[in-house]
Amino acid sequence: MKNIRIALAQIDTTVGDLENNAALIIGNIQRARGLNVDIIAFPELALSGYPPEDILFKRSFLADCSAFLERIAPATEGITALVGYPHFTGSRLYNACAIFHNKRPVNIYHKMHLPNYGVFDEKRYFDSGDQIYVLELGSIHVGVSICEDIWASETPLYIQGIAGDSPLCINISASPFHIGKEKLRIELLRQRAREIKGFIAYVNLVGGQDELIFDGTSLIIDPKGQVLAMARQFEEELLVCDVDLEVISAIRRADPAFLNQQKALEDEAARITFVPLEFDERRLASEKPGISSDSLKRELLEEPEMVYKGLVMGAADYVKKNRFSTAVVGLSGGIDSALTAVIACDALGCENVVGVNMPSRYSSGETQEDTKTLARNLGMRLLTLPIDEILTAYQTVLSEKIKDIRGSLTEENLQARIRGNILMALSNRFGWLVLSTGNKSEVSVGYCTLYGDMAGGFAVIKDLPKQLVYRLARWRNHRDEVQVIPESVLLRPPTAELRPNQKDSDTLPPYEVLDPILEAYVEDDMSYTDIVQRGFDQTVVKQVIQMVDHNEYKRRQAPTGIKITPRAFGRDRRMPITNQYKQF
Repeated sequence: MKNIRIALAQIDTTVGDLENNAALIIGNIQRARGLNVDIIAFPELALSGYPPEDILFKRSFLADCSAFLERIAPATEGITALVGYPHFTGSRLYNACAIFHNKRPVNIYHKMHLPNYGVFDEKRYFDSGDQIYVLELGSIHVGVSICEDIWASETPLYIQGIAGDSPLCINISASPFHIGKEKLRIELLRQRAREIKGFIAYVNLVGGQDELIFDGTSLIIDPKGQVLAMARQFEEELLVCDVDLEVISAIRRADPAFLNQQKALEDEAARITFVPLEFDERRLASEKPGISSDSLKRELLEEPEMVYKGLVMGAADYVKKNRFSTAVVGLSGGIDSALTAVIACDALGCENVVGVNMPSRYSSGETQEDTKTLARNLGMRLLTLPIDEILTAYQTVLSEKIKDIRGSLTEENLQARIRGNILMALSNRFGWLVLSTGNKSEVSVGYCTLYGDMAGGFAVIKDLPKQLVYRLARWRNHRDEVQVIPESVLLRPPTAELRPNQKDSDTLPPYEVLDPILEAYVEDDMSYTDIVQRGFDQTVVKQVIQMVDHNEYKRRQAPTGIKITPRAFGRDRRMPITNQYKQF
């Protein structure tokens, strides 16, 4: 048996925190060396954090990245390490992978394929590399690539694996999460492994960075496309696995079509630069006890748990990385604020979350009781600050200029804005981060109040459609077999309680109708005609599209929130506010 021991360091870095990121990298190298690892890989731009965005325009930052990179070399005694960082040459900037071996830097790989779609803007910052590298650890060939390089149709991995006869290809990545991305990623890696008939080791970033969250799910795939090892989702982990390289020769010899393909790609093989590294091959044949492959063959989490863990991690990282210690949530007795509070408590600890109940004359006794029950179930602090006197003062001041203010939309929005002011006052006084509670369905159609319930520093459930809000709430209640969120909150028709007997359905289509229309229009960019052809009522579709289009100005001013769906508002979907295009 000819085993090479690989470590994939699935770490949670922070953009710009070079000292702690470098310490995290060095610490994992030391752990890996203690486990007799031969080669360790870290995520894309692990040293700088991902995505660093316009910090990359600061020459001082790029110089500091180079300085901190030098600290890593001494830690690589007796091990090979692949570390993502921004490489500035003085005239060009590359998304790069530094290759260290036995205490010295030996090479730098530059990312060849730069994504420039969705949340990615890499062509704004980086130049494309043009050199394909394969490391030679004795007789073992190891290909190196970065993230998009493995997704592109003309992937360098293909040349490394087939033309270059590389039995192991390592891809370092920072691939953000959205629902379904993890399955797509795994299937792609399985396909690539079958194509090259070699092993693929894929290390992904984990953690939250502003609206992006990274799920990790680092993988090692065998030549038959089977998952040999998988890291946990939404958790830091040093995934260590032994790979038996001897199986590759037999698999390749048994496939004449593959051998013919190799021969046809001889010209492509000339593009490869081989990097010889001093390596004692006796290490490959030696016994390396302590690694159980069976324990590494994990299954993906089911969707509700996966999304919930991502939200908890994203909220925790945003609060802690921005140096807040406490979050505050306005509690209405409704489902959105309840789920936000539960996520916040799971992320930060209930002792670090404050709920604020701000009842008005339109707040029902049932929602007030549910608010108290939720806070009691969670063990969180609850402040009750009635707003009727403040509302009356506003009405008095405005009565001379605004007639019939009572019972109007103006009065409804005043209540929301009073509550927003109170939450922001508490934030100013105590340094608490306000978590806003709007969901994607509401934000899409503008069923929210600018400077009111939209006020806040972070919107935890901003990208959750209303129906998914209910699914996660039910899943969370079921998880510990404890009814944390009162059942009445789940059963009550959604209401803002800003006027007597108000229900969301007075203004909006039922959420089971609204959400799929929004998915078609916002996420899939379907036209009015295409959506109607799916069987939806023409009038309803027209109403929804008009509401989405007319409320871009609100969304542009909303707090950032965690991306969960394939196309979130913000970096993902960039529409002009001033826009006269009409579909009908």
